[in-house]
Amino acid sequence: MKIVKMPPDLPEPLLSANAQTVLTKRYLRKDQNGEPVEDFQAMFWRVAASVAAEEKKYEKSPFKERDLAGSFYQMLVDCRFLPNSPTLMNAGTELGQLAACFVLPVGDSMDEIFDSIKHAALIHKSGGGTGFSFSRLRPRDSRVGSTGGIASGPLSFLKIFNTATEQVKQGGTRRGANMGILRVDHPDIIDFIRAKERDGDLNNFNLSVALTEEFMQAVEADWEYPLVAPHTGNVKQRLRAREVFSLLVHKAWETGDPGIVFLDRINKDNPTPELGEMESTNPCGEQPLLPYEACNLGSINLDRFYSSTAQDGIDWERLKETVHLSVRFLDNVIDLSRYPLKRITDMVLKTRKIGLGVMGFADLLFQLEVAYDSHKALQLGERIMEFVQKESKSASRDLAQERGPFPAFDGSIYGRQNLGPYRNATTTTIAPTGTLSIIAGCSSGIEPMFALSFTRQVLDGERLIEVNPHLETALKNSRSYSQKLMEDIALKGSIKMMEHLDEHLREVFVTSMDVAAEYHLKMQAAFQRYTDNAVSKTVNLAHETTKEEIWNIYWMAYELGCKGVTVYRDGSKSSQVLCTGEGEQAGKDKEGGKTSVRERPEVVYGFTQKVRTGLGELYLTVNEVDGRPFEVFATIGRSGRSITAKAEAIGRLVSLALRSGIDVRDVVKQLKGIGGEHPVFQKKGLLLSIPDAVGWILENRYLQDQKVRISGSDLDKPGCPECGAELVFQEGCFVCRACGYTKCG
Repeated sequence: MKIVKMPPDLPEPLLSANAQTVLTKRYLRKDQNGEPVEDFQAMFWRVAASVAAEEKKYEKSPFKERDLAGSFYQMLVDCRFLPNSPTLMNAGTELGQLAACFVLPVGDSMDEIFDSIKHAALIHKSGGGTGFSFSRLRPRDSRVGSTGGIASGPLSFLKIFNTATEQVKQGGTRRGANMGILRVDHPDIIDFIRAKERDGDLNNFNLSVALTEEFMQAVEADWEYPLVAPHTGNVKQRLRAREVFSLLVHKAWETGDPGIVFLDRINKDNPTPELGEMESTNPCGEQPLLPYEACNLGSINLDRFYSSTAQDGIDWERLKETVHLSVRFLDNVIDLSRYPLKRITDMVLKTRKIGLGVMGFADLLFQLEVAYDSHKALQLGERIMEFVQKESKSASRDLAQERGPFPAFDGSIYGRQNLGPYRNATTTTIAPTGTLSIIAGCSSGIEPMFALSFTRQVLDGERLIEVNPHLETALKNSRSYSQKLMEDIALKGSIKMMEHLDEHLREVFVTSMDVAAEYHLKMQAAFQRYTDNAVSKTVNLAHETTKEEIWNIYWMAYELGCKGVTVYRDGSKSSQVLCTGEGEQAGKDKEGGKTSVRERPEVVYGFTQKVRTGLGELYLTVNEVDGRPFEVFATIGRSGRSITAKAEAIGRLVSLALRSGIDVRDVVKQLKGIGGEHPVFQKKGLLLSIPDAVGWILENRYLQDQKVRISGSDLDKPGCPECGAELVFQEGCFVCRACGYTKCG
């Protein structure tokens, strides 16, 4: 594809050091040696010019290609709008796959099941994530007509999908991510709800239970409801709805999995029911799609639309212009993208769905001095999304006049209600923006800030404290700023309990853990009222949250009209990476203070390293789960049984520590430096003993790239597997604010 040559006078992107690091690591095109072959300016021009080049297909377009490329470029470098990551990575490249999310069907036959696995591998390789419903599969122990055998059920195939994903690296830049959904009336639903009881199982899947209106009514009335075999339509069993709902609540309290989606509510808003029913969503739940559909997403940074001169503090006219330009951008992306399957291409072109959302909402509230957990914030959120929805529909109508409506329009809800015509079957989605918000330098999606500051590691183990710039400005204006205060905020993550600070500041600058659950839900509902698709949002809860409170949250989400809900109780996952200095009890049993030991998955992968010690060659096998060391086996050659027993004991104890959630840095700290009677010199220094050698291997494998010094406060918190900084759980996924790593792709 020929791209318009980059003009010499383009403005340089204004990016934070953190944004530059993320873009260099994950987004810039690289040569065979992994070295960047473009700078930030060239990257943004590549994206802007290639998307603008699609304009020449349409004779009625009011734009010249070069002018539109310039407008797109300016919008991107200002970080007023950013498209989903595959568009930034792949636009103008040979790969050319620009969509983030797909849904694939899983039929009730071996051919259909393994076709889906193959198709998912192609999507993951191209940088996309996939959603599946396993509700069509016959339940476990059902008779298979073709062979006379017994079916193994949805869960067994879910594990195969998970293993396949483990083997596919997404284009070298994004790891595989999936959503697995099962209807609440499937006979295997109890097994599905309990599928993640063993931490580490199904690590490449988010799971959600699809709740129906019939089920929710049965919960309210305390009735039984039927479990129906999908291949026959026969009722296999009846369960008390409240008991199943209670189990869902218990698992959410325990681990956060599975989440819930309200399936009938999703299908009520299906704009093209004649093409089929919605069965599943993308990995983070905000994009319900038909089988073989994909959606191109992008987000407007609300932080950029604050105006100190506007009466209400928001530049609505500039926001309108950006919405219209963003809709045109995303519609062009549909034409530019090369989808992995022809069936996906055909379905995408029938509905032309786009999902324009927002980020930076919490930053806008900071500038407006409005507390997130206030009625005024709820009103503002609803007003903003109503405006974005209205203008995105207006932009889609304009495009339909230029280019024609989406081909399935006549049979759609819009066509039957004489609305439109529209170019796009949907226009709005509130998607996760974890990495995009780092590039834009703003808060993620519609979430409150997770913490008001975070620590980023730089060279030689030094840690740099980064504070929210709006808070820093407010503290300086109130003459409260000091380096000691910044360190305290970095430790606590919040100023809510700092009573020496101005009360108004403490009310405005709240974090997700400061906000009551009801306000998390009310904000999600406020944005959902004017969003075509769904809203990605996490209800962050304190470790002390009870199961009864989670029951109430689930029920409130249903009553408020949300399409799903994700809750996360701090410390509920044994693999959680702690988020602030005061969260060190996370992962411990609430009643007895005991640390739970993760069970071993059936299949693990790892490496074996040989190292010379004074007692013989040590062979250390390290097996991993989620890229982290999970267990070790130490074998020593040419030694007596006593030495062999000691090596085995070290391996068992290190494995127990790792499986109990103890960070590898703490393990290394305990092992390194233990002396023995036969030290030996290696290229990297002196190995004192077998435990010192084990510590040396673990340090070089997992900590060397992080530039972490194994001493002092560096060991207080476990960190991101790529940079060692803290992970946070928001928008349904673990995200590192320091380097952009995300477990969900």
